[in-house]
Amino acid sequence: MRSTSSEHILDQILLGDKEAIGSLYRSVLPKVTSFVLKNRGTKDNAQEIFQDAIYQIIARAKVKGLEITSSFEAYLFTVCKNLWYKELNNRKKEVRNDGVFELKEKEDDDISSILSQDRWDLFEEKLSHLSDKCKSLLKDYFNKVPYDVIVQKFSYASENAAFQRVFKCKKRLTELIQKDHRYKNLLQ
Repeated sequence: MRSTSSEHILDQILLGDKEAIGSLYRSVLPKVTSFVLKNRGTKDNAQEIFQDAIYQIIARAKVKGLEITSSFEAYLFTVCKNLWYKELNNRKKEVRNDGVFELKEKEDDDISSILSQDRWDLFEEKLSHLSDKCKSLLKDYFNKVPYDVIVQKFSYASENAAFQRVFKCKKRLTELIQKDHRYKNLLQ
């Protein structure tokens, strides 16, 4: 790969360029493998997640176009992480009380994963439109940082003040997301 721009890498993948795909395997798959292994997975799980992510990116790009605002490698890694979290969540739901596994249709799962990634992309995009303080505050909130720590970090007078600020930032983020033309299509 001569150029490292996300658009160029995506174009090369869409053309089936083996060198471009091989480069991604060498640069991103080890990070995905490390992440999956740290989160109750295996090397085979990591390989499958990685391949599913590439498939999803190709499908999304062909169906409706794809604009990647970060590096392609970072975007691919994020897709892999989201797919793995979804897989872990599905594993919890697969075992019923009688111990029998429920099998799901792969095609429905792929569509659901693409829709889930679209929602995540919209969320991240709108989060980037908030003030730096709001972004930082919400990241701590979403990462379940305790309110007493948030009070100290942001110099709020009380936990109630921190709670109110989190509420206002969440409300602003929700408004930005709901005003976007893509929002209604992603509700399904």
